[in-house]
Amino acid sequence: MFPFITHPPRPPTAMKPDDKSANYAAEGTLYVSKTFRSKSAKRLHALITFKPRKSHFDMTNESSGSNEFRGFFTLFWMSLFLFTLQTFVSSLEIKGYALSFAFATMFSRDAVALALSDAVLVLATAICVPFTKAINRGWIKYYWIGVVIQHGFQTFVLAAVITWTYHRQWPWVQSGFLTLHSLVMIMKMHSYISMNGYLHDVSQRSQRLFAHLRSLTEDPSIGGWDKACFDAKTKFDLDSSQDAKADTEVLIINSASDSQPANGLRRRWSVGSSGTVVELDAIVVEENSLSSDSSSSPSTPVDLCSLTPTPISTLVHHPSQVIASVAQEFLELDAELVSTGTEQVKYPQNLTWKNFCNYMLIPTLVYEMEYPRTDRIRPEYVFEKTVAFMGSFALLYTVTESFIIPLTPSPDQSFIRSLLDLALPFMISYLLLFYIIFECICNAFAELSYFADRQFYEDWWNSTSWDEFSRKWNKPVHQFLLRHVYASSLAAYPSLSRTGAMFVTFLLSAAVHELVMVIVTRKLRLYLFFMQLVQIPLIMVSRAPVIKRNKLVGNIVFWLGLYAGFPLLCVAYVAY
Repeated sequence: MFPFITHPPRPPTAMKPDDKSANYAAEGTLYVSKTFRSKSAKRLHALITFKPRKSHFDMTNESSGSNEFRGFFTLFWMSLFLFTLQTFVSSLEIKGYALSFAFATMFSRDAVALALSDAVLVLATAICVPFTKAINRGWIKYYWIGVVIQHGFQTFVLAAVITWTYHRQWPWVQSGFLTLHSLVMIMKMHSYISMNGYLHDVSQRSQRLFAHLRSLTEDPSIGGWDKACFDAKTKFDLDSSQDAKADTEVLIINSASDSQPANGLRRRWSVGSSGTVVELDAIVVEENSLSSDSSSSPSTPVDLCSLTPTPISTLVHHPSQVIASVAQEFLELDAELVSTGTEQVKYPQNLTWKNFCNYMLIPTLVYEMEYPRTDRIRPEYVFEKTVAFMGSFALLYTVTESFIIPLTPSPDQSFIRSLLDLALPFMISYLLLFYIIFECICNAFAELSYFADRQFYEDWWNSTSWDEFSRKWNKPVHQFLLRHVYASSLAAYPSLSRTGAMFVTFLLSAAVHELVMVIVTRKLRLYLFFMQLVQIPLIMVSRAPVIKRNKLVGNIVFWLGLYAGFPLLCVAYVAY
């Protein structure tokens, strides 16, 4: 289900601009995302790659703007506007008013208390900074005392929010909002503390490994640190000259077909086929070197010829396999402590209030020390998303007030008729709510926080199976579950299969969804819980070759399930 499990980035070696591992922002900043498997890493770590991207429905997205189906997007909004206008006119003729505001009165009730409660919830997340600093200073051992404290506090926050919503006797809108926002804050706190706790553990292991490397070089047969570095450099120079000679012979033989420039060959010699690692701090890619410099362009590779390997990176070529292996493991661990962006943030330099506040503002649930950034805030873009939010919310309110609340099912109504009456209004509401959250709100917060990765969703409407839908429709939550549930389950229980980890992930997701329904409806029915678990065998069936080959049938089944699911849940929880 989750094919993106990988490992933390290793130090970049020779990275060409056309390499698929290198991503370029529009401003010319180089972001490297190269994966590796650390031999000494004890915990599986899922690498979530962030790079400058735009959302599908963003008006500035060139690829979506040239899509042949872009006219249907315009048609959708025009149709909704005409539908809403017709609804207003009919209501005015029959009832004497265009739109009732009974629903608005309900969800605006106790608004000040709700706002203050939400502010307290957000401020409570600030405890993460002193807690991670205490872990870094050794006052708290993260594994496992810190983990217990972390989960205890997260449980306390969730329990406090649930208790408070029941105490205030809020309607379902207020209760649902505060509960969902508390879950978002808990996921953000969990990712921040977990990642920094993991990095602290890596830092400790890195220091121990460096001390071990030092002790190995102090052996009389090695001759000390300086002698070990000299021997490693001598072997490296010898291996490089032999590789260069071999490459030259190959180049002469294939001169008729090989037109590779000489500087590219020299880069191969400087890096070496054996994988020489160069110090991270030495690789600095300036913006003007890729965008402003007239003598270079984004297609010009970074020249590594002039970079000098550090003593530790040189030791990976030491004649002693033990020293070379330990040096390589140390470099891999040390690379995990450095961000892969241009700022090269290194743990624990990221444990600052500025870094934490920036992370809390960025619309992502997965913490990284550095994210791809934009160079400015565009006021017109924020205005566009604000207007889109207000217009979409007005449409959503109209559909809810006119076509969902009046048709709220009761036990004496026909079950089938209730499903037919609510199917289309619920689908329209779902599409509008999706657009409001992932296109308007997330993009607006991304713009205000200079966050360049706007891929909050993918083309979920083309899904042919439920696992594809779960991966694409809500990327922030999917990324969180991928790293902190799926990958963590595989790491904590090595005997657990991928299918077992998938089941654990779905089980947690189903339990959380059911918890929200319990708070909103004040009923414990487990309908949504079991409906989500049913997706697991359906996913297995959808992977059958016969079904995978017929994408149209898969997409039809997916839309039928989505159309039936929303009214089915409404009827089940409200009427029964």
